[in-house]
Amino acid sequence: MSKIPRNIIELAQDGDAKALETLVRGIQDRVHRLAMRMLADPQAAQDATQEILIRVVTKLSTFKGESTFETWTYRVGTNYLLTAKKIIAADPGLSFQMFSDDLLYGLADDRNAAPEDHIMLNEMRIRCTMAMLLCLDRDHRAAYVLGEIMEFEHAEAASILGISPANFRKRLSRARSKVQDFTSASCGLANQTAACSCRKRLPVAMAQGRVGKTPSADLMNASDFQTVQTAVAKLEADLIVAKLQRATGDLNSPKDFAGTILKLVEPPRP
Repeated sequence: MSKIPRNIIELAQDGDAKALETLVRGIQDRVHRLAMRMLADPQAAQDATQEILIRVVTKLSTFKGESTFETWTYRVGTNYLLTAKKIIAADPGLSFQMFSDDLLYGLADDRNAAPEDHIMLNEMRIRCTMAMLLCLDRDHRAAYVLGEIMEFEHAEAASILGISPANFRKRLSRARSKVQDFTSASCGLANQTAACSCRKRLPVAMAQGRVGKTPSADLMNASDFQTVQTAVAKLEADLIVAKLQRATGDLNSPKDFAGTILKLVEPPRP
């Protein structure tokens, strides 16, 4: 993870528009990545990314260097994703049982399963593994995203969430156990005896418009379906879950927010 140079941060805090643009451009991908993993919806993630970047810019004078700027940015972003009323109102309130029932609805039989279209199957895999995390409540989802997917050290992740390292480890352990249990039981990539598989699920997902419209570029940068399928076949159960959740591509921001942010906010003043 590349760090924003200290002089860029200081110039941006002093109101230098060029430095502020550089700063926003330097953090927008990581903010979008966090939003996508927490929300699993491309449009909602873009909206949240813009709101978080605005918060970063307007609060920039409060950054005192007591942590890295990147940690501070994730703290601002995670706080928004956990507390913003519009985010809370839009949360689908899924449970693992609801998601399991949804996956089983309309499954094709072997004769009508989707062909080996690895692009479509890959999109199906990615959207499913990301949506799965919506079954965790927001606090446990944040712990899982930071600790398991983004692989932050526990102390840094705890600092981002404003909790003790011990509490973070408990949240992460509970979240990891729930995701692993569900994946092992319900995902055909993790368990060949599971009823659901990407090929059986894809036809109904396409009919419902959940996949297959316009795959976003960041999703298509993920490890391809066959590569992941081959890799997980060689892994132990707990490693399979981590592999599936991390193999989602860079999830870079599809939009350059720098110009937009500068138009929406005044350059910060100390």
